[in-house]
Amino acid sequence: MTTGTPGGTDLVPAPPAALGPPETRGRTEIADRVLERIAARAVTEVEQAGGAARRLLGVPLGRDTAQPAARVTAHVDGHLATVALRLSVTYPAPIRQVTRHVREHVTARVAELTGLDVRQVDIDIAHLTSPGQQRRRVQ
Repeated sequence: MTTGTPGGTDLVPAPPAALGPPETRGRTEIADRVLERIAARAVTEVEQAGGAARRLLGVPLGRDTAQPAARVTAHVDGHLATVALRLSVTYPAPIRQVTRHVREHVTARVAELTGLDVRQVDIDIAHLTSPGQQRRRVQ
């Protein structure tokens, strides 16, 4: 909102009090796709966890040599979020400990970056990789 003289061109911004408190001016919505990208990135930050290449009858589709991203499906409903992950774990890491760490890390990162409350993180282990096969990106 601006004020000025009638017929004049000197516009002055309205005082901040006229705008009202920030929580009444609108809302921010986080798209499911954004949440999926945040969760996929959070998986790469956990040791012994990695992505899962798409496979058909056990045969990798595309390049299996590059580090694939975790496959993520997410849904946002108001301030609540649910996440489903499909990832790989480095063998012989304890799968329960790795998945617990992934679940905690994804929940924390999503909450930190979006303010959403992650109520559920489902994890599907699609593949076990050898330690030499799991390559990390330099950050």
